Amino acid sequence: MIHATSPLAKPVVNSAVKATSARLEKMLSSSAAYRKVENGLYVIKQGSTIVMISVHPWKATHAIVRLVAQLVKGVTMEVPLALELLELNALLRFGAFAFVPAGDVIVFSHTLLDRELSDQEEFMDTVRDFAIVADDYDDRIAARYGGQTMQELLEEGVVEHLRTGHEKHHFLKT
Repeated sequence: MIHATSPLAKPVVNSAVKATSARLEKMLSSSAAYRKVENGLYVIKQGSTIVMISVHPWKATHAIVRLVAQLVKGVTMEVPLALELLELNALLRFGAFAFVPAGDVIVFSHTLLDRELSDQEEFMDTVRDFAIVADDYDDRIAARYGGQTMQELLEEGVVEHLRTGHEKHHFLKT
């Protein structure tokens, strides 16, 4: 038996999730940096970071929109870094830094209620400001505390893919 809270449970999609997803797609379509991954999941690239925008059910008739940017992977969480992130959280207009132990990842996240999406300009300003902060701090954190930015991880993946693909292609030629 799979419980509703199990990661294997299918996500509940209420009418608010569908309506919010449609509204987001319309608002985000004006951005050349926007890409739809699947229904309810979108990404925007800003500099060396990628902002994931996802829609989730909240209560029976509402949805929430999560903005999440993975800033640095493979960083060791130590007291100076933790204190710096907590101090920054107290100063930010919106959004907060967090640490995910699985993968030693620093993320930046913010949650909006579906009813906060009525003004397209305000929403796009929020996404833009969020992305700029994420893009700025991924480089700062990696330079000071180590780890890899999302851009570095993507580039490493492309190089590995090309290298692996090249070796397979070379093998076929011999």
